Amino acid sequence: MSESVTVKNQGVADFFACNVFNQIVMRERLPKNVYKAVMQTKTFGTSLDSTMADVVANAMKDWAIEKGATHYTHWFQPMTGITAEKHDAFISPTSNGMVILEFSGKELTKGEPDASSFPSGGLRATFEARGYTAWDPTSDAFIKDNTLYIPTAFCSYTGEVLDKKTPLLRSMEVVNEQALRILKLFGNIKATRVMTTAGAEQEYFLVDKTLYDQREDLILTGRTLFGAKPPKGQELEDHYFGNIKQRVSNFMKDLDEELWKLGIFAKTKHNEVAPAQHELAPVFTTSNIAADHNQLTMELMKKIALKHNLVCLLHEKPFAGVNGSGKHNNWSLCSNDGQNLLDPGDTPTENTQFITFLCAIIKAVHKYSDLIRLSASSAGNDHRLGANEAPPAVVSVFIGKELENILRALEKNETAEPSFDVKFEIGVDALPSFPKDSTDRNRTSPMAFTGNKFEFRMLGSADSISCTNVIMNTIVADVLCEFADELEKADDFKSALKKLFVKTIKEHKQIIFNGNGYSDEWIKEATEERGLPNYVSTVDCVPQYVAEKNIKLFEKFKVYSRAEVASRTDILLDNYTKVINIEALTMIDMAKKQIYPAVMSYTKEVCQTIASMKSINIENSAYEKLANKLSVLAKSLDDAIVALEQSLISSKDVDGTHELAVYYRNNVFAKMQVLRAVADELETNVSEKYWPFPVYADLLFKI
Repeated sequence: MSESVTVKNQGVADFFACNVFNQIVMRERLPKNVYKAVMQTKTFGTSLDSTMADVVANAMKDWAIEKGATHYTHWFQPMTGITAEKHDAFISPTSNGMVILEFSGKELTKGEPDASSFPSGGLRATFEARGYTAWDPTSDAFIKDNTLYIPTAFCSYTGEVLDKKTPLLRSMEVVNEQALRILKLFGNIKATRVMTTAGAEQEYFLVDKTLYDQREDLILTGRTLFGAKPPKGQELEDHYFGNIKQRVSNFMKDLDEELWKLGIFAKTKHNEVAPAQHELAPVFTTSNIAADHNQLTMELMKKIALKHNLVCLLHEKPFAGVNGSGKHNNWSLCSNDGQNLLDPGDTPTENTQFITFLCAIIKAVHKYSDLIRLSASSAGNDHRLGANEAPPAVVSVFIGKELENILRALEKNETAEPSFDVKFEIGVDALPSFPKDSTDRNRTSPMAFTGNKFEFRMLGSADSISCTNVIMNTIVADVLCEFADELEKADDFKSALKKLFVKTIKEHKQIIFNGNGYSDEWIKEATEERGLPNYVSTVDCVPQYVAEKNIKLFEKFKVYSRAEVASRTDILLDNYTKVINIEALTMIDMAKKQIYPAVMSYTKEVCQTIASMKSINIENSAYEKLANKLSVLAKSLDDAIVALEQSLISSKDVDGTHELAVYYRNNVFAKMQVLRAVADELETNVSEKYWPFPVYADLLFKI
């Protein structure tokens, strides 16, 4: 971490964003004309003249060096799901063998990493190395570990998008254009920009590093591949919002301070449901900055945990049978004239505008529920979705009883009586005001309206939020475009708006569900009666990326090309297969080298005890029963290892990325479950002194 600021005895306001080259710093250090140009670029995406880029670069360098920085890096987000960086020193040699410190506008705006070394889904051949990073001026540069970090986009030499940031920026621009069209129809000419905002609630586990280091599965895969249920789990419900252990509290304090130095609005921290599980929630900000901040948050969680001899686990399901970790993405729309477009408001006119955006989102989620679902797809998250601890794999929208009543009344052109006792006649001039948050929250809904935003609850804890927000922005932009096209040509706006409401509600109300998403009854109703898709696993939903309707959507708004959509499909499926393959190999390694020898050693001790007892004419059927059981389980363990090994060998005969992913799910993963079941039963029958690695009770409670 950068040590440029000592925070002891300082208030947060004194050091907040001290390591960020933000608007305040730029106003102080840049000429007025350059500052104005940079702010135009940040706000409206206008290009920055190269001479001005040189001025910005020099000011940024001087500021960074004053803060102790010696290097700079173009910080980007490839399709690995984590960030990437290549560090260059500011030094430049002089003729007398010394150095000067230089940093030009060209170095600020453009970098050249190796594009072939990152996932491309076939967009790049391994021998085609060149790629480019381009400065993203909408996200502030910052200092970390004595390096100036410059947020950038990343593309190949031939222009294909290879990162998660570029599509996000594109999608934000698209939804801005379409939302402004809607606002103008309602007479708003003050708003010149509509931003999508996001706030990512981050769940995670903390475990003792000494114990972690004894678990090969945690080191290599991020989750426990073996582990019997402990005597105590989360059944007493005594961890959620409970007293934070001192060691964890110290970690959280350090984390907050480092996040605040980077201008990250870390707001809320608490214990989550499962033992050793916690959550950090920020204040919302624009989607691209929120994505940057969440990546930094995950990185700092891992680094700072190590300082406390802890390890931060971001896997969606590190412990079987224990609550997994998600990441709730709180999405909204805000205009630069101070409106939250998802706030119901206090006047009929504002309510009508709100209902327009609400209907657009409902239609978008229904029309593109496959895209919404695949934005949360991964091998890790497959363990979590639908496990009565997270939303089901079926996408639905929760809006609460009051809003549902209003939409129902609009559809039927009836007088409605909401639960808060406000009667109203349907018509665009007669919509009532209603409380912003007048209904209970639904924790089982994948897409829940929570007063002035939608909370997407399907994301896994390790996921980047970029993909979800790209999809949300694009699908909502698509429907807003449809709405604007229809309303702009209408002779009677009010009448056309009313017809639009009725049509949208009738055609898309089946996506609205306010009940218990965990129930089997809902899954049956959703799939059989409402016709909603249920993509249970990654291999089911990811191929929907290349459905023709989805390709046309992305091409229409130039968020992705056809080739870029295909590449992302390939990357996601390939990643799924690789994750399962690594897990399978790790299981085999642990079973052969750790579990089997432990079972043999313990069985030997039991047998020697039996022999000793018999030598003095003592019979003990319990010992003999245990020995027989261990022998049977050892044979089952060996059979399961062989079966898993054979399934991996057979995978080499499978062609096609999707076909291979299906094979790994249906065959390799199934064999892994068998091996685990046998090993976990052995854990409950083998003496603790022989078991080769820490068990769940140790990992979850010894902090």
